[in-house]
Amino acid sequence: MELHDIWFVLIAVLWTGYFFLEGFDFGVGVLTRLLARDRAEKRVLINTIGPVWDGNEVWLLTAGGATFAAFPEWYATLFSGFYLPLLLILVCLIIRGVAFEYRAKRPEEHWQRNWETAIFWTSLIPAFLWGVAFGNIVHGVKIDAEFEYVGSVGDLLNPYALLGGLVTLTLFTFHGTVFTALKTVGDIRERARKLALRVGLVTAVLASAFLLWTQADRGDGASLVALVVAVAALVAALVANQAGREGWSFALSGVTIVAAVAMLFLTLFPNVMPSTLDADWSLTVTNASSSPYTLKIMTWLAVIATPLVMLYQGWTYWVFRKRIGTQHIADPVH
Repeated sequence: MELHDIWFVLIAVLWTGYFFLEGFDFGVGVLTRLLARDRAEKRVLINTIGPVWDGNEVWLLTAGGATFAAFPEWYATLFSGFYLPLLLILVCLIIRGVAFEYRAKRPEEHWQRNWETAIFWTSLIPAFLWGVAFGNIVHGVKIDAEFEYVGSVGDLLNPYALLGGLVTLTLFTFHGTVFTALKTVGDIRERARKLALRVGLVTAVLASAFLLWTQADRGDGASLVALVVAVAALVAALVANQAGREGWSFALSGVTIVAAVAMLFLTLFPNVMPSTLDADWSLTVTNASSSPYTLKIMTWLAVIATPLVMLYQGWTYWVFRKRIGTQHIADPVH
């Protein structure tokens, strides 16, 4: 296996980690409108992800940086062709981070309500747009002989990509719902379990349709195995949720995300961005990669830094592992 193949796998792992971790805190952000009944419950939901949301976003920064360094042609075509949706995602992530930090800075109800509204929308929009973006990457876009995107924003809003957006939105919301059930106590925990069943059933229908479409379009034996694992894990997550096994349900919803993302990258390889105009104009792991020397240096840095980052992030989750409820929410002091 060549170094550019290894870095394709590593980038797939980084995106998988990002969707697994950021997926549930996007879902919790959506639940601030769907599940919480009052200000105290919104604070409970926000506090479940308060210690970890910024660490989860490190995976996105690392995935983007690794793509830029390992596959500069891929990075250039992706970020120029998908400029508007990616800019919208970036703006949402900035506003979302500010909302988490500024929401409790003042006691006025309208101040906090406005920031809570911002958390909801800046969680929902990226959750949808990431699915649209990856749907287009896998399905293929208009790339010319110079490896430049020559389509329009409207071309990105095709049925396959829009279905992908609905899948990531519902899957992340389901992931966030079972995470909420895992991290809370009392009435909000019970309502999260009930909501998880409804969201999970919708997710199962949409995800099955999207993954079967992907398999029929570009799949092979390996992607079929990933498809089966993703669907089976989602069904098992629903069963575990109904049995009150929130830990198993969360782990299995995570397996669903891992298997689904793995399937997308399996159908993509050896391309990184297929061209719908001419297959010879597609970006591949070979023609889009950096030099072997660059990839070698990156590999050594990754071997040293990645375990340290994962250990620190794992320690953070361990420290903040306890459940919380409205009884743990103190009155604000200003």
